[in-house]
Amino acid sequence: MTDAASPLSLQTGDQTDQPTVYERIRHDILAGKLEANARLKISELAERFQTSTNPVREALQQLRGEGLVIFMPNQGARVRPIDMDFVRDVNEVGLQLEPYLLRWFVETVSPEDIEALEAIQSEIEELNFSDKPRHSRLNERFHQLMYERHYNRVAYNLWKQHREILSAISTRIPIAIGRREAILSEHRKLIECIRAQDVEQAAKVLYHHIEDAGQHLVDQLRIEEMRKRTSQSRIA
Repeated sequence: MTDAASPLSLQTGDQTDQPTVYERIRHDILAGKLEANARLKISELAERFQTSTNPVREALQQLRGEGLVIFMPNQGARVRPIDMDFVRDVNEVGLQLEPYLLRWFVETVSPEDIEALEAIQSEIEELNFSDKPRHSRLNERFHQLMYERHYNRVAYNLWKQHREILSAISTRIPIAIGRREAILSEHRKLIECIRAQDVEQAAKVLYHHIEDAGQHLVDQLRIEEMRKRTSQSRIA
């Protein structure tokens, strides 16, 4: 994991395709724009996304299969709460998957690959978190560059799906100052391990990078939940 948004263009880091209804609903659930336990009415969603009802029905069924939408008897579809356990489980997928994808990259890396990583990292550092959406796109591109040529397309596509989930959740929370410093430092350490083609050390650095990013996300969600409870108790 790290800090994250949707698939990126290889050249500019900008989105090239319009998201589907399914992708838009999923993003709004994960980003908290559709609140936990909120009822999902097909007609309202169709109006919201300027589409017919059929794509919405299909999207809700797909999201049901992913566990993001719950169908309740006599109540229709509702938003699954995105809690800390969910984030933990998704992040654990990355802990296993990303070092696996990285190993092949380190073994086959070229000078041009390292130059490309350096260029992205320089942009990240120059931006210095002043534009969170752009930081998320650059950060995703940094990781994507290391994984996208892997021969195991099933694993790569699973990473993309996992990444999109965490990226959407990350839009809900700020990046703490200490985590910002760690991201820059960890990226630089990772580049140096790749340059040296030290497969085991690169995998170790990446593992801790993902682990720390996941813990940061869980901690920020916990703070968000505490603030909501405090606000609700004051209103009551």
